[in-house]
Order: sequence, then C-alpha cells, then structure tokens
Amino acid sequence: MRIVALKRLRMFWEEFPNAQKPLQRWYGDVDAARWSNFQDVRRMYNTVDSCKVASGNTVTIFDIGGNKYRLIAAVHYNTGMVYVLRIMTHREYDRDVWKNQL
Repeated sequence: MRIVALKRLRMFWEEFPNAQKPLQRWYGDVDAARWSNFQDVRRMYNTVDSCKVASGNTVTIFDIGGNKYRLIAAVHYNTGMVYVLRIMTHREYDRDVWKNQL
C-alpha cells in the first residue's frame, strides 16, 4: 500500500516520542501490505475497526502502541492508497470530536 502523510506521523512522534517506534512499525507493515478489502486489514491487525464519519465516508481505525494512540486512515483498496487523516492519543480519540470533523 502507498501511505500518504509520513510528515503527519513524524509531527506526532515529535510531540509524543513514545509513539515513534510503533508508528514506524505500522508504516513498514502497511507499506509492505497489499490489501483488497477490510478483511485483509483485519487479518493483519485484529484490533482494527471501521467507522462511518460525518462526511458519510468510512474510515479505518488502528490501535498504535499498545492502545495508547489511535491512527485514523482512509484506505482506498482500489488504488492501494492509505491516507493518514488523524493520529491522536487514546484520550483525544474517546472524545469523539474527530468523527464530526472528518
């Protein structure tokens, strides 16, 4: 898969240094992956989830760093693109504000 927004990952781990290794691991795993559908993602990440957001689009939610962080992505299986939309702490994620912003 091709990942868009490595800069967003870097910016996050600069603020939260403990997130660097888990985010780099996620990036490497996803970069090597060839997903055709959500079930392919689930086989790789059994804690992954999906959610419909305010725009009507469905996003994919990854647990990062032992559930300390959440990465929200738009996965386009037809083009092999993964767009990193948000990365947040678990506390920020639980507020659910992000759902109305996407």
